[in-house]
Amino acid sequence: MSKTKKNEFRPDDFVVYPAHGVGRIVQIEEQEVAGLRLEMFVILFDKDKMTLRVPTARASEIGMRGLSTPDLIDRALETLKGKARVKRAMWSRRAQEYDQKINSGDLMSIAEVVRDLHRNDEQREQSYSERQLYEAALDRLTREVAAVSGLDEGAAQKRVEDVLLSRAA
Repeated sequence: MSKTKKNEFRPDDFVVYPAHGVGRIVQIEEQEVAGLRLEMFVILFDKDKMTLRVPTARASEIGMRGLSTPDLIDRALETLKGKARVKRAMWSRRAQEYDQKINSGDLMSIAEVVRDLHRNDEQREQSYSERQLYEAALDRLTREVAAVSGLDEGAAQKRVEDVLLSRAA
């Protein structure tokens, strides 16, 4: 195992874990699991009140990554301005695809889900499952925008909503 992999992330770094979004590494600890000593990242997800331990050797394999660049954030927000692309497939199939995009941890894919599921006031109501997927994607996008931009989550959410509303105008 190379040292560069182990030292890719440090305590107090913000990281994106694909299935949970933005978290902060609080420490790196050694733990014995099944008789083996493993070095683990201890990641805290404040909003979910959850702590996750990820073996340092498997972090990149799992898909854990650092925060996006400000340039990528701008490209994701630009994606929100585009026209929604809704496939004509059955809702269950589309929902599955949206869920995969959200859990991929890829910021551009998450932005596409927000764009495709966003509804203006004059548009028809969303179903419960549609609303759940939209809110999950919006939350992931907002948390990463907040962490990269140094904004609190409320200000980041306002920034994302302003972009979505400008599309409607």
